[in-house]
Amino acid sequence: MIERTGFPSLPCDLPDDLLTVRAADGDEDSFAVLVHRHSRPLLATACCMLGSVQDAEDAVQDAFVSAWRRLPEYHHHAQFRTWMYRITVNRCLTMLSRRPPDLPLDAVPEPATSDMWSSPVRSAEQEAATTALLRALTELDPGQRVCWILRELQGLPYKEIADITHVSEPTVRGRLFRARRALQEAMAPWR
Repeated sequence: MIERTGFPSLPCDLPDDLLTVRAADGDEDSFAVLVHRHSRPLLATACCMLGSVQDAEDAVQDAFVSAWRRLPEYHHHAQFRTWMYRITVNRCLTMLSRRPPDLPLDAVPEPATSDMWSSPVRSAEQEAATTALLRALTELDPGQRVCWILRELQGLPYKEIADITHVSEPTVRGRLFRARRALQEAMAPWR
C-alpha cells in the first residue's frame, strides 16, 4: 500500500481540493497525504465487499494507482473521497465478478481466539453470529451489499452513495431497505 508516515514539507490539514490540484500537477507529497487520509475507510469498505484483507489491499492499491494516473482528468465534479470510493467499489465489483465460487464458510475452520477474558461459550456465540452475518452479506445482491456497507459501516450520506454507485437516491434507499430486511431475516435467530 502506498503510504508515508511523515510529511515534513506539506501541512496535512490542507483540504482535499487543494491537494488534488497539487497532485494533478505532479506533487507526489500531496497525493501521499490523500492516500494517507483516505486509505483506511476505503480498505474497510473493500474488505467488507471482498471478504479478504489481501484482496482488499490489492483493490485499494489498484484504485489509488488508477486515481494517480487519472488525476489530470479529475475535474472536481465530485469530492475526492466520493471519486475514490467509486473507483474502489468498481474495482471490488470487478474482482468479485472474476472470482471463482467461494468455499462454504463452514468448510474452512475459524482460527481460535486468544482472548483470555471471554468465555468459550461467549466466544463461540460471537463467532457464529459473525459468520452468520458474513454469510448473509455475501448472499445480498452486490448493489445492495455496496449500499449497505457504504451507509451502515462507512456512514456515508445517501447522496454520496448515489454518486459512488451511479444510481439515484431513491434507488439507494430501496437497495438499503431490501438489504436491511434480508439481513434482519437472516439474523433473526441471533436476537
